[in-house]
Amino acid sequence: MTTNRVTFIDTMRGFSLFGILMANLLIFQFGMYGKDELKNLSTLDNGALYFVKVVIEGSFMPIFTILFGFSLIKLIESIRRKKNKSRWSILRRATGLIALGLLHSILLWEGDILFSYGCMMLFLIPFINRKPKTLFIWAGILFVLTTALTYGSMETSKKEQKEIDTYIEQADDVYANGSYLEIFDFRANAEVPGMEDSSFIFIILIFAPMFYAPLFLFGMALAKKQAFVEMNKEMKWYKLGALLVPIGLVCKSVSFIESKSAFSSILLMGGSQLLAIGYVCLAAYIYNTRPVQLLAPAFESVGKLSLTNYLLQTIICTTVFYGYGLGLYGKLGVFGGILFGIVVYSLQCVFSLAYLKKFKRGPFETILRIWTNWSWTGQVK
Repeated sequence: MTTNRVTFIDTMRGFSLFGILMANLLIFQFGMYGKDELKNLSTLDNGALYFVKVVIEGSFMPIFTILFGFSLIKLIESIRRKKNKSRWSILRRATGLIALGLLHSILLWEGDILFSYGCMMLFLIPFINRKPKTLFIWAGILFVLTTALTYGSMETSKKEQKEIDTYIEQADDVYANGSYLEIFDFRANAEVPGMEDSSFIFIILIFAPMFYAPLFLFGMALAKKQAFVEMNKEMKWYKLGALLVPIGLVCKSVSFIESKSAFSSILLMGGSQLLAIGYVCLAAYIYNTRPVQLLAPAFESVGKLSLTNYLLQTIICTTVFYGYGLGLYGKLGVFGGILFGIVVYSLQCVFSLAYLKKFKRGPFETILRIWTNWSWTGQVK
């Protein structure tokens, strides 16, 4: 039973990395701001963009967030079976993720999530020993509060739009044609519209994950309830949860159609998270079917090496798209980017399957494990 649970969690983690890559390819190709200001696209690229925005963007990272909360509880349970206290292990895990995230964002790419996840672990420490019911209640309260906070018009003033357009123009030029040092310098020193104050940026980096705190807590509660252990007995819950898929898709679609409405952000934020939960439930519902079981080992292998594969995606994509590599920044188009992402992820599946036949853990997983357990062997003392 335990193996089945772990297999499903690893499979979902691998699946979420596929969606994360698809969404991040918009950033790798067009920039953090440029991806939302795409114009004069072909019909094919327009359809591909709408598909990514509604079906993928903002909903696969939350899946990873749910699984992160789930795995955090399982990690703590594992540590406590071997020694009484887990506090220092969790603190080291958090600082390890923060350090990796800082290196990732400074040296390679500004779209890092590891730093935020490390900070989030520190926030979650007071919730570790809470009962599942308490975690579900807090998840619900924070979901309502954080979603409500997004209420308001998304319209920008002419001055703000001009600043954004200027920044996008500069970013497009340096990312497409710049050397590594030029891109490094731009990432470190360019004035991002609305982010001129460095202290404000730091606050955002720390508090932005709070909007996904409900899903961290939801994942922790599922782990404490021993979800996905006896999956055949939980089918009614999976079937019910899968109804969130059409609800989430409708909410996100309406948010794009009525983009100038004050409720647009609420629909987007709430719909994205509900869709993520729906995806997890739908995947659990169809997990034991034959077609899914044929693909599951590939997703599972990627999931077991999630940290290494996440960082590899950055290395591959920055090398392909940035000026110091192949310089294909913005040249593949949205649909071409999707095809490229499928190829990259397929190669990661092949690599992960082959790697795990010889090694138990990935290189970055091993480093983080050594630091977490404060042991050269990576084992809990």
